[in-house]
Amino acid sequence: QVQLVESGGGLVQPGGSLRLSCAASGSDFSISLMGWYRQAPGNQRELVAEVTSGGYTTYATSVKGRFTISRDNAKNTVYLQMNSLKPDDTAVYICKCVAVQVYSDRTVNYNYWGQGTQVTVSS
Repeated sequence: QVQLVESGGGLVQPGGSLRLSCAASGSDFSISLMGWYRQAPGNQRELVAEVTSGGYTTYATSVKGRFTISRDNAKNTVYLQMNSLKPDDTAVYICKCVAVQVYSDRTVNYNYWGQGTQVTVSS
């Protein structure tokens, strides 16, 4: 079992910045992928950015050039630096990780989700 603890959300004015953090804890696991999704009222959950254990990153088109995802593998923590925030970025931001469990006869990937942290961009 993996627990995800998110922090860093809040209220910010347009053009401002926020940094989100998400720490994964548990036992007998390795994390292959960590990322952030977001969900605004009335909208589906969408990918914001994700990063592999090797540092390969993927971003939604809408946040490229403004958001930066990074991770500390030793701490199993992922960060999302959000700059030049816009009102359209307002949403609940939810951390996700993929944990790899190796058994004697197979390897299984498990998806875990955090509780989410609210980001509101408004003047």
